[in-house]
Amino acid sequence: MSYDFNDAKEHIVNSYGRLEPVITHGEGVYLYDTNENKYLDFTSGIGVSSLGYGHEKWIKATSKQLKTLAHASNIFYTEPSVKLAKELTEKANMSKVFFANSGAEANEGAIKLARKYSYDKYGDGRSKVLTLMQSFHGRTITTLKATGQEKFHKYFFPFTEGFDYVTANDIKDFKKKLTDEVCAIMLEAIQGEGGVIPLDKDFVQEVVKICNEKDVLVIFDEVQCGISRTGKMFGYNNFDVEADIVSVAKGLGAGLPIGGILCSSKVADVFKPGDHGSTFGANPVACAGALVVLDELCNEKTFEKIAKKGAFIKEFIEEAKNPQVVDIRGIGLMIGIKVKCDPALVQKEAIKKGLLVLTAGKDVVRLLPPLVITKKELKIGLDIILEILSNIK
Repeated sequence: MSYDFNDAKEHIVNSYGRLEPVITHGEGVYLYDTNENKYLDFTSGIGVSSLGYGHEKWIKATSKQLKTLAHASNIFYTEPSVKLAKELTEKANMSKVFFANSGAEANEGAIKLARKYSYDKYGDGRSKVLTLMQSFHGRTITTLKATGQEKFHKYFFPFTEGFDYVTANDIKDFKKKLTDEVCAIMLEAIQGEGGVIPLDKDFVQEVVKICNEKDVLVIFDEVQCGISRTGKMFGYNNFDVEADIVSVAKGLGAGLPIGGILCSSKVADVFKPGDHGSTFGANPVACAGALVVLDELCNEKTFEKIAKKGAFIKEFIEEAKNPQVVDIRGIGLMIGIKVKCDPALVQKEAIKKGLLVLTAGKDVVRLLPPLVITKKELKIGLDIILEILSNIK
């Protein structure tokens, strides 16, 4: 029995602005619907499907683990979680990791970790976390409040207290907000949901320098721009700074739910037994898949390829000189094309032509293709986007 779009609308909560079609399967960097229509995917499940679809090594590793052990309580260690923890912390140059299931959960845990570090060392009254305007950190009550966009701050009151918002790339505003109540600042190297806006390197370096002097923890939310997306292990690696806490998710699982809180040596032992937990965190099957991601994507050779693909996209769009294009920005394979027209219109027209793209805000077409995509495949998709833009009056 097959199910269509109307079946879905009748039985699934209407909390997303869903688009047709209904997706059934994928292969390489293409997705297929119930009618076997083929779509070149420039979304990778909003940055999740880093290895594309049907990746043989990933399927083999997860299938083998599924047959061996699908779940075990965190009362015990499992081999995949221990191996992943070792490889991930070594590649990230961090000390320890706590495994969760999603980006929001990872960010929630990062906030808890920062507040406990400050409480243990300084006591009450030092629990505020700074984030940036136009940031996005998740959908839980706490991570919604951490998100620096007012449109998300409605309906769900009361929110968790203890947050303030800094204007991105404004060091004066940061210094003004950095009171004695602040224990941490959470930054996205590239604000994805906020419009694919990279932070200024000078701003980030100055913020980190001041925070280090005042023992204010630096948290980088790498949920969308981490795990090789920018041609570096993490987005913040483009700024030549160190982090105290790093949250990861999305592309680490390549399709299975996983999140993580990476801890520097400063905060590695802050959580004690009972301080934090996650029933499905460190799931063996998800960890087995993540090990393939690290092996396939997190190395210098792949970093270089991703960086070149990102440069190719920018050059291709810039050279076209399309009048609808206002700006093209981002790093690696996290690209935003600011347009004069409605990006949702571009998205819908692209579907008709066999291409899937994302939007960000009111004026950005967002591209997050699988990291294994080729330049040839990128060109096919970019030609479609430019054709659509050329036909919009």
